[in-house]
Amino acid sequence: MREDPDPRGPEVAVVVPTRNRRPRLEALLDALAAQTVPADRFEVIVVDDASGDGTAEYLRERAPAAPFCLEPLVLARNEGRAAARERGWRSARAPLIAFVDDDCVPDPGWLEAALDAHRRLPDAILQGRTEPIALELASTGPLRKPFTRTIRVDALDPGFQTCNIFYPRQLLERIDGFDTDAFGLVHGGEDSDLAWRAIATGARAAFVREALVAHAVNWQGPVGKLRFAASWELKAYARHPGLRRAHFTHRLFWKNSHYLFARAALAAALPRRLRFLAPWLVLPYVRDLLARGRVEGGGALLAPYYVLHDAIEVVTVLRAALRYRTPML
Repeated sequence: MREDPDPRGPEVAVVVPTRNRRPRLEALLDALAAQTVPADRFEVIVVDDASGDGTAEYLRERAPAAPFCLEPLVLARNEGRAAARERGWRSARAPLIAFVDDDCVPDPGWLEAALDAHRRLPDAILQGRTEPIALELASTGPLRKPFTRTIRVDALDPGFQTCNIFYPRQLLERIDGFDTDAFGLVHGGEDSDLAWRAIATGARAAFVREALVAHAVNWQGPVGKLRFAASWELKAYARHPGLRRAHFTHRLFWKNSHYLFARAALAAALPRRLRFLAPWLVLPYVRDLLARGRVEGGGALLAPYYVLHDAIEVVTVLRAALRYRTPML
């Protein structure tokens, strides 16, 4: 464990893992330069996870001119987000660590709101509010919107996403940071696992509505979104019963849509004498599909696509349930 931080040093360190998103990273750094907190009160550690788009060169050029202390860490090979964040916070000097994604744009008062909350709750995990970038959301047409991905967090979320979250450095040291061996290059879960291991030691979490970050609306495409659905890593859910209780529907289903999908699938297996139950089983899922078509885009025409997406996710969760010997669907 490192010595107590220099009281004259930065109060908060912003840790950013990045890979092949130079334009997004530029927007993030511009937003950090516009923070209401004085530049000498925070540091920024950007961990370039072996990008191939000139990110390393850009960071080396920008660092000397940045109004805040900008420290680029360039990895020789792709190690994954958990390892990048781990390297980042361990190289920081500040007593409070902020994690944010490279496709996010923090509000000017982001750090100030978090520091105010940290003074009131010095030992707590602080989760900020995340909304889609309004201009990107508004400019996404109804035929493209279903094939995009963004993040919205408007209350304390049991997933504790690292797109906008703050940890006391002492807490990270107490739990020995991210489990890089378990999560490596897999998609998802390292942030939830970090938080729930901290909670198991007695840490509490609080939501800071004023600490706002805008998240990109990223295009995945129809096939890309299905591939993404097949790539989820559910290890954190298997490890932490508290996470399952907080997140699951009826303590078994990862998403409510999975519960409705399972009901509809059960209807197809009903024996003849029980087929009168089929509408009761199927109609809630039909209503959900139509609602998703209105909210996510595509209307009723995309209902078959949403069914396929749900089926792929359910199979992904089933594989994880078998692998980790944990009931979940």
